[in-house]
Formats: sequence, C-alpha cells, structure tokens
Amino acid sequence: MGHPIDWNRRRFLGAAAMSIAAAHFGLYRFVNGQKGGPKDLEAIGRATDWLNSPPLDAASLAGKVVLVQFWTYTCINWLRTLPYVRAWAEKYGPRLAVVGVHTPEFGFEHDTDNVRRAVRQMQIPYPVVLDSGYAIWRAFSNNYWPALYFIDARGRVRSHHFGEGQYEESERTIQRLLAEAGAAVTDTRIVSVEGRGAEAAADWRNLRSPETYVGGGRAENFASAGGVRSGRRHRYTAPERLGLNQWALAGEWTMGREATVLNGPGGTIRFRFHARDVHLVMGPPRAETAVRFRVSLDGQPPGRSHGVDTDEAGNGLASEQRLYQLIRQPPDIVDRTIEIEFPAAGIEAFAFTFG
Repeated sequence: MGHPIDWNRRRFLGAAAMSIAAAHFGLYRFVNGQKGGPKDLEAIGRATDWLNSPPLDAASLAGKVVLVQFWTYTCINWLRTLPYVRAWAEKYGPRLAVVGVHTPEFGFEHDTDNVRRAVRQMQIPYPVVLDSGYAIWRAFSNNYWPALYFIDARGRVRSHHFGEGQYEESERTIQRLLAEAGAAVTDTRIVSVEGRGAEAAADWRNLRSPETYVGGGRAENFASAGGVRSGRRHRYTAPERLGLNQWALAGEWTMGREATVLNGPGGTIRFRFHARDVHLVMGPPRAETAVRFRVSLDGQPPGRSHGVDTDEAGNGLASEQRLYQLIRQPPDIVDRTIEIEFPAAGIEAFAFTFG
C-alpha cells in the first residue's frame, strides 16, 4: 500500500475547518519572494520517478519560471483546476516550466501504473513527478490538494494558491514572473477554458454537501443501525429516511480505515445530498476484475441526470480504482437520495465528492 496515510493531510474540500465556499475561492497569497528558496527545487530534483519527462532538477530548472502543482488523481477539486493548468502549459510553452507533483492520498494512488494510466486518460501533457514518500510535500510544507506554487527565475517561491478558483490572479502572477525574467509575454489575455465531465466547474450556488469519506477511519454522518463496526464483516441495514448529508450501508460490508469493502452480493450505499454532481471514489482491488453497479435517484433511474460513468438507466461498470461521476443533474437542484447497488461482491468505496 506504500506510504501510510497521514489523516491530517486533507483535500481542500471536505476538511472540517474549511467551508465549501472557501474551497471555491481558495487561499491566495503573493509573498514577494519571502517564502521558500532553492531548497524547494532541490527536493524536486532528488525525485527519481517521472512521467512525461526525464528527471528534472534544480540545475535544469534554473533561470526558469516554474509552476508547481500538488495533485492526486482522485481529487475532484484538483480535477476542476486541470483545464487551466493544461491551458497555461500550452500557452506559455517553454517559457513556463509546469511540474505536477503527484502526492497520493489513498493507497492505490501509490501505484505507478495507476498514476500513469490517469496521466494518459486525463491528457496531462506536462512533466509529472511521483512523490509517494511525501518528500516534496514536506519540503514545501504543503497541506492541500490542489496547491499551486509560483517560483521565480531565481528559484524563490513568490506566491501560492490553495484550492480552486482565482484563475485570473494565478495567470497574472505567471505573467508577472515571466516579465521579471525577461521572457516576452505578447498575449496578456487570460485563458478561457470550459471543463467537461468531472473537470467542469462546480455549481457552487447549489452545493451543500461536503466531501464524505466512506472508510471507517474518517466516516462522518453514518446512519446505519449500530454505527461503524470497524475492521470486521458486518451486515448493515439502512434506515428508511436519511437526513441531509447522512449516508448508510445495506448488506455485508467490512469498514476498513481507508475503504469500505462489499463482502457479499446485493450491497448498497445510500446518501442524502444537495448538489448538481455526485462522485464516488471506488473500484475493484484487483485490476483484472470489474464490478457492475446501478444508480437510482429517489428510487428511480437517473434518466438525463446520469453522470459520465452511468447511463440513463443508472448502469455503470467499475473497472479500476478512480473517481466515478454518477450524477449530473439539470436545474433545479433539491435534496435527493442516491442509492448505488452492487449485485456482486468486490467493490471498495473510499469517498463521496460533490459539485
């Protein structure tokens, strides 16, 4: 499973101390060269595992403006920033060195093949360094996915941004640092992008459900009778009604610290939510298997409210461990209950996210 998960590490959305609105607007600070230094690039240079590029180091990045983004491939907040980072990498080309630092949250995100597949599927064109031991994360004193660090041509961290949003400010910072470095920026217009699928911007006005972990180590608002029974097989029952942001299991499951695993056929997960989009990080523990599932909304097939990973009847197939978009609703958004039914055993469920 790789490096043990530190439960204090957190995504921007879902942290108890952070509101949903804060995840949208993020935290932005231009620190005018007072934070960090060459040691940050040295930490990147010590890494040996790279995708899309031969290993980069402080010497090869010297004299360049560098944009470092911390990410992990199941993070919905990072996914919604990806269209902008792609666009900046394309627009500014060799003048801007974009480096994606993949620091995993879940155990399966430590697997290099999983990350390589995600990089390919998500069409990430810039260099990616694998930070499975959290060495680069610690060197930057980072605490969030996603996080952007803007490094000037002298190797100093000049600005940082945590969470989503404030894309214009971020691009203006890139332009400012490029100008300081003597790199001509003839097109100062701000990029205009429109994310598709899970990369589409959240419907913040209607988002009232936070990220919710399904593993027993961080389970909140769990409503099945008897509560969490960590680390052992248990037959759960779900109540007839759930309050907003409550969730429940039905069937025979084992709630581990990180994930909840279905042990027998006919298991379900229910969640009462208020959001346009519903995602679930899940998948089979072995790559050679696949698990079918069916989604319903308030007891009915989702129809045109289906997500990119389900059809109008609610049918889907979990063939790998990743984020699955189950629901994308048209207006108007109200409180609804989603149920995900698994006819066969073998699914591992990790976290719900919303948009």
